[in-house]
Amino acid sequence: MAPSTEIQSKVEEDELALETVEDVPVNKLTSFNGRLQQYLHSGTAAHEAPTASRGTISQRRINTKTEYKPDITERQAKATISSPRRKRTASATSCTTRSKSTTIATPPSPIPPRQSPNKRKRSTANPQTPPIPAIAGPSATESLLRDTIPPNLILLLVGVNPGIMTGVTGYAYAHPSNLFWKLLYSSGITSVRQIPADTYKLPALYSVGNTNIVERPTRDASMLSRAEMDAGVPVLEAKVAAQRPEVVCLVGKSIWEAVWRVRHGRGIRKEEFRYGWQAETENMGRVDDWAGAPVFVATTTSGLAAGMKPAEKEAVWAELGSWVVRRRGERGLDPVVVKEEV
Repeated sequence: MAPSTEIQSKVEEDELALETVEDVPVNKLTSFNGRLQQYLHSGTAAHEAPTASRGTISQRRINTKTEYKPDITERQAKATISSPRRKRTASATSCTTRSKSTTIATPPSPIPPRQSPNKRKRSTANPQTPPIPAIAGPSATESLLRDTIPPNLILLLVGVNPGIMTGVTGYAYAHPSNLFWKLLYSSGITSVRQIPADTYKLPALYSVGNTNIVERPTRDASMLSRAEMDAGVPVLEAKVAAQRPEVVCLVGKSIWEAVWRVRHGRGIRKEEFRYGWQAETENMGRVDDWAGAPVFVATTTSGLAAGMKPAEKEAVWAELGSWVVRRRGERGLDPVVVKEEV
């Protein structure tokens, strides 16, 4: 065959292959406006036209509308490149390499601990306010309570010291929790339940007076020192000797303990203490022409003292009250008549 004939036959074969390719639908977005189709179906080295099976496969690959999914090898490669964890590992490796080449390593600067946001919030929202100072009670000179000790009383009641409310108001046992006025009435010492404002009426109504072993007012008797209590004993003795009441009632065990310490130079033993009437040798205010006033130790009337039950306290006070009622009758002092005269 002549060379020209061979060239012409090859051209015809190429045109036929091109027409076959052009018959295949082309996605111009993925094939460079259809030009990629020529190269995909250009055949082998012999420039043969693609067979039907090849055309079908090529058409399915080009016209597929599914999303492109890389194979496992590509995903692993991308993960190796784009993974932030791998990047940190690489940077750490490079830092380690650089630190090995450095002779002296600079230690990291210490980071001060951060303050808790809750603490900052509390300190801002709830600033600490300075503590409120305690209200100081009135001193002995500021106490408005005065002794009621006219001469020849039937009964002189001796308390420990004025409370804050008593020092402010000037009325004996003024705090509402104190059982003093209740026990006076239940024992018969008073015919009606008097109130603190009747403090200065008691001598005229019932021949009953009031004083204290310590004049300084406090919130509680426990705030008094032993020395302060002992210093009040001779003062009390002098008051009794001057006014000479028939009986002295010590309202509280601690008063009798102070009197005992001053007289005997030691504390009273447990077996030596008892409520009620004391021995005649323990009379108070003894002077040359007077044997002194007998001593009756009654329970405390403070509402804070819970060492005895109310019934036990009433029993002790009832013993004193029965004597006061009898003695007042012997002296012809009817409390009701005296109250009407006043």
